[in-house]
Amino acid sequence: MKKIVVLGAGESGKGTALLAKKQGYSVFVSDSGPIDSQIKQLFEKHQIEWEENQHSLNRILGANLIMKSPGIPERVEVMREIRKAGIQVQSEIEFASQYTSAKIIGITGSNGKTTTTLLIHHLLKESGLNVGLAGNIGKSFAQLVAEEEYQLFVLEISSFQLDDIHSFAPEIGVITNITPDHLDRYNDDFSTYIASKMRITSFQKKNQFLLFNSDDPVLDNAIKESQTNAQKIPFGFDQNKIPGVHYSDKKIHIHTNKSNDMISTSQFSLQGRHNLLNAMAAVSVARLLDVSKDSIRESLFSFTSIPHRLEKVLKIQHITYINDSKATNVNATFYALESMEGQTVWIVGGVDKGNDYDCLLPLVREKVKAIVCLGLDNEKLIESFSPVVDLMVETTSMKEAVSIARDLADKKDTVLLSPACSSFDLFDNYEDRGNQFKEAVKNL
Repeated sequence: MKKIVVLGAGESGKGTALLAKKQGYSVFVSDSGPIDSQIKQLFEKHQIEWEENQHSLNRILGANLIMKSPGIPERVEVMREIRKAGIQVQSEIEFASQYTSAKIIGITGSNGKTTTTLLIHHLLKESGLNVGLAGNIGKSFAQLVAEEEYQLFVLEISSFQLDDIHSFAPEIGVITNITPDHLDRYNDDFSTYIASKMRITSFQKKNQFLLFNSDDPVLDNAIKESQTNAQKIPFGFDQNKIPGVHYSDKKIHIHTNKSNDMISTSQFSLQGRHNLLNAMAAVSVARLLDVSKDSIRESLFSFTSIPHRLEKVLKIQHITYINDSKATNVNATFYALESMEGQTVWIVGGVDKGNDYDCLLPLVREKVKAIVCLGLDNEKLIESFSPVVDLMVETTSMKEAVSIARDLADKKDTVLLSPACSSFDLFDNYEDRGNQFKEAVKNL
């Protein structure tokens, strides 16, 4: 019997353990921290062995296959020992893909991948297709494969989930953009991070498709240098994309082997250039899968924004409060600031992931009247933005940050939470940070 060790009992670890057990593996789950009591009960029910608060190396190194949760970095001792022993490490995405015959649409990118994933899923589901949503969002892919039957899967895939794939090839791959992110995990080497994102197309075949944002110069160059076998379909605002997809006159124009269409976006609910890029990718996927233009138009109209991404919370005494907690890197915050009209009080900060704030300086100079730093270490923020913003205040709680932001804002101003950093110094995750922001605003 093949032995699999699952490192980490989070969403991907739990799903992999359940699927591996169903497929006849001997399964052992090892987590360096505590395991949630409900997950323990689930493991007991399925007769899955587990340990918490430790990694028993002798047990782990006896495996034929290792699946590590995406959050575990290579530098920890258990991973160094596994690599030294030469045991194959496989991504949950790849492991699960071997046990389904469903077509897979895989979406990656530094920003926009959650909105694009949800929008693709919405367009396909509304057209009547039997489609599952998983990956870096919702349930793990492995758990859905273990428990459900779908014709199609739409997967949001992070760079961490791509790092240990060896043959995974989605029917349609989508890359929204590539900007510096998670560089702390990639030894501050942007080229390594780019290579990680490009793995989504490494094993694609000639009958498969790769959609990519060719307006992004880093991504466009990476595509030109890649050895992909997939049929490449660029999308963006450049009207000379033939074959390809572009936007003009409130319409998405699609020119591919399979279609030559125009689809109106006049009733698309999401605003901003970045959301039109997301829509171009989603509409292109839907047309490649033969979803009708009428169905796509109706579904674009009915789609609503995701929580914590440019989410309007309230307007109080003519001040608008916007929750953009999901903006955990500089590029996402760039989009947020770019979409602001009028003067902004900007709440920013958290755990810096090797950020370079230079690209934000022109927008901050133009639109930001005051900065409220929300983090345990704000030195880099102060150093970067004090030359262009006169008023900067340091805070260490969301309640304090929102209260000070209100005092700094005037009528018709916007208070924007767009941290450009991860949340783990003061919050459980970006959802917790966003929820605390909304609660603090409601209590003003």
